[in-house]
Amino acid sequence: MTSDSLDQPHPTRIDRIPLGIVFMLGATVMFALSSALSKAQVADYSFAEVLFFRSFASLITCALIILPRTGLSTFRTARLRDHAGRSVTQTIAQSCIVIAFGMMPLGGAVAINFSAPLFATLFAALWLKEKVGLVRGLALLVGFVGVLLVAAPGADSFRLGALFAVTNAVLYGSVTAAVRGMTKTESAETLTMYQMVFLTAFFALSLPIFGFVWPSHADLGALLVNGVLNAIGQYWWTRALTMAPPAAVGPFYYFSLVWAMLLGFAFWGDVPTLGLLAGSAVVAGSGLFLLWHESARKTKSVEAKE
Repeated sequence: MTSDSLDQPHPTRIDRIPLGIVFMLGATVMFALSSALSKAQVADYSFAEVLFFRSFASLITCALIILPRTGLSTFRTARLRDHAGRSVTQTIAQSCIVIAFGMMPLGGAVAINFSAPLFATLFAALWLKEKVGLVRGLALLVGFVGVLLVAAPGADSFRLGALFAVTNAVLYGSVTAAVRGMTKTESAETLTMYQMVFLTAFFALSLPIFGFVWPSHADLGALLVNGVLNAIGQYWWTRALTMAPPAAVGPFYYFSLVWAMLLGFAFWGDVPTLGLLAGSAVVAGSGLFLLWHESARKTKSVEAKE
C-alpha cells in the first residue's frame, strides 16, 4: 500500500433522497394493503392463523432477499435470549393490532399505532437512560392527547379495539427501544431474520389455543400474499432509510394513514370522524416534531465535534 493510497479520502455515502422517498412511499402502500388484508381475514380466521401465515410468508420472502447475500452467518449472535424476548413482545403487539383491526375502523387503528414512536422515546428514557428534556416531554404529552382524541369516540367495541391498538403501540414502542439498544452488536439482517423466525414459531405454537381452520385455496393465497406485502414493505422501508436521512424520508411514512383511511372507506364504508382526523393530525404532528427535533440535535452534535 502506497502513501498516495493512504492519503486518498474514504468514499462517503451519497444520499439519494428522491429515490429514498419513492421507496418510503412504496413501503407505506405495502403496509396499508397488508393491514387491510389482515382486517378482512380476521373476520373469518383467528388472529393467530392470520399472523402465522403472514409471518411464514414474510420469513420466506426475507430469507430469499437476505440469505443469498449474507449466508447463514447472519444467524451468528451472542444475544439469542434478547432476540427471543423482543419477539415475544412483538408477538403480543402484532396480535393486539390485528384484533384492533377487527373491532374498529382501519384508519383509527393505524392512527393510534403511529403513537409508537412516542412510547419508544419514553421507554428509551426509562431503559437506555436517554434524556427526555422539556421539548421531548411536551411532544410526548401532546401526542398522547392525540391518541385520546382518536380513541374516545364511538361504541364500546370501538373503545375496546382502541385499547388493543394502544396496547400494540406501547409494546411496539418498547420493542423499538430494545432494538435501538441491540443495534450496537446486531446487524439489520440478523435482527430481521431472528424476528421472522421467532414470530413464525410463536404464532405456530399459538394455533392450537386460538384456533386453526384450513383455508380455501383462494384464502390461502391471500394469507400468503399478506406476508409477502408485509416483507416487501419492511425491505423498502429499510432501503429508504439507507438512501436518505430519516428527516428526509420519515415524514412520508405517515402516508400509511392516508392509504388506510382510503381503504377503510372503499371497502368498509368507514367515514373518518372529526375526532379521528383531529387526533391523527396531533399524533402525526407530534411524531414529525420529534423526528425534526432529534435530527436537529444530531446535526448540532456532529457540528460540535467537528
